[in-house]
Amino acid sequence: MNFTPLARIIFRKAGLRTDAWASESEEIQLRQLRWLIFKGADTEFGRKHNFESILANPDPRRAFRENVAIGEYEYFRPYVMKMTDGQRDILWPGYCYNFAQSSGTSGGRSKFIPITRDSLRVNHFPGARDVMAQYLRAFPESRIFSGKGMILGGSFETRLHPKGHNVKAGDLSATLIDTINPLVNLFRIPSKRIALNPDWTTKLDQLAKSAIGANLTNISGVPSWFLRVILRALEISGKEKASDLWPNLEVFFHGGISFDPYREEYTRITDAEKMHFFETYNASEGFFATQSSPENDGLLLLIDNGIYYEFLPIGCHDGNDAVGIEGVEKGRIYELIITACNGLWRYSLGDTVEIVDTNPVKIRIAGRTHSFINAFGEELMENNAERAIADACAATGANIRNYTAGPLYAHGREKGRHQWLIEWDAAPSDINLFRDTLDASLKELNSDYAAKRSGDIFLDPPQIITLPEGAFDKWLSQQGSGKLGGQRKIPRLRNDRSIIDGLLG
Repeated sequence: MNFTPLARIIFRKAGLRTDAWASESEEIQLRQLRWLIFKGADTEFGRKHNFESILANPDPRRAFRENVAIGEYEYFRPYVMKMTDGQRDILWPGYCYNFAQSSGTSGGRSKFIPITRDSLRVNHFPGARDVMAQYLRAFPESRIFSGKGMILGGSFETRLHPKGHNVKAGDLSATLIDTINPLVNLFRIPSKRIALNPDWTTKLDQLAKSAIGANLTNISGVPSWFLRVILRALEISGKEKASDLWPNLEVFFHGGISFDPYREEYTRITDAEKMHFFETYNASEGFFATQSSPENDGLLLLIDNGIYYEFLPIGCHDGNDAVGIEGVEKGRIYELIITACNGLWRYSLGDTVEIVDTNPVKIRIAGRTHSFINAFGEELMENNAERAIADACAATGANIRNYTAGPLYAHGREKGRHQWLIEWDAAPSDINLFRDTLDASLKELNSDYAAKRSGDIFLDPPQIITLPEGAFDKWLSQQGSGKLGGQRKIPRLRNDRSIIDGLLG
């Protein structure tokens, strides 16, 4: 049966409410801030930072900036550890029983992001609802509820040993699958047992086999990991394309990493006349944005889902320079700062976003604040790398499983250069053409890189090193959480050699 017509009625209100955001964004965000401060006023963090006085201030946004400094995860770690030990009213009222674990590749220790009942109720689940509402509006011909969806999830396996009773830590997706409305299970695979299996050496085949006989209309996950599942399913079934296995497959809801390096391969194995690729911005810290149009003209910022957003101009380090949604400028890149109903107050995500539109606010993910290379003054950003990699793949018929890049410093008579470590799904027809296309594309995209490469005077051409199959998985398994997972991500760029030397080692 096709339940899509009924779903359109259910999701219609969620889609229509966003029409008012072009004129009411500032008021909506101010209400979010007041609600968040009200909820947090009687917590340990709220008492320390004078939340009661902020509520009474006629300009709570300014008072909030003055009383609360922008902080990265390490600032919040002591508070979070109290929460994992079963203490209540620390960063958010009540107890917190779920924590999203990330591998902590930048700091060397795992991060545990609180997943409160409010963050599930107000943010994460409504965020998924908003994605579906926008998708149904963008594609009126959809039959998405005539079959099932496949969500690529993680597990609860963790190195955390909490003292608090009933505390669970693992991938965000594991918590979502574990707490989702049981009715949703009528429209999704795999089973909870398979979805939460922590052993990816057995889970990959389980996922592939469970998908082979299903009537899939939609899939959701990180592009690099989901491609592994699809290719394994094709290998087991003997089929050539995903569209042969799943003729009704119409959309891939993707996020976590840039889709550009994987777009060509996904296009090759799916039905181009039917398949859509729909981008989302969903992190452990919150569900922030979703594509809202067929052509993806930027991600619509979700402004009424329990998050107050601030935007710190790149290059600024004073938290008072951050602006709210009312102060952003089109075309400018900002560091994204969030205050959310999981108890993270003026939290620096480490993400940078470009403002694509202001009425309503639409963004494009520009990269990570720590994911860049500027060892030689070239200021190479992650979005430059993703687009250049995609160009090089298209020129040489290559498909990339994973990659990372960093500086190789001048030594003796050799000038500095960038070193790219790549694990292939399909190697390029000509590795030198791949390198030259990558180099040329980076010059086109980045004037600073072009200047440093001019005449090979300051910077030599990039070096491409092919890594053996499984190298990135092995490295990931040794980072922080000690395991693989559908939400584990490779840092694309690094301004030092810590990741590259670890991989080469």
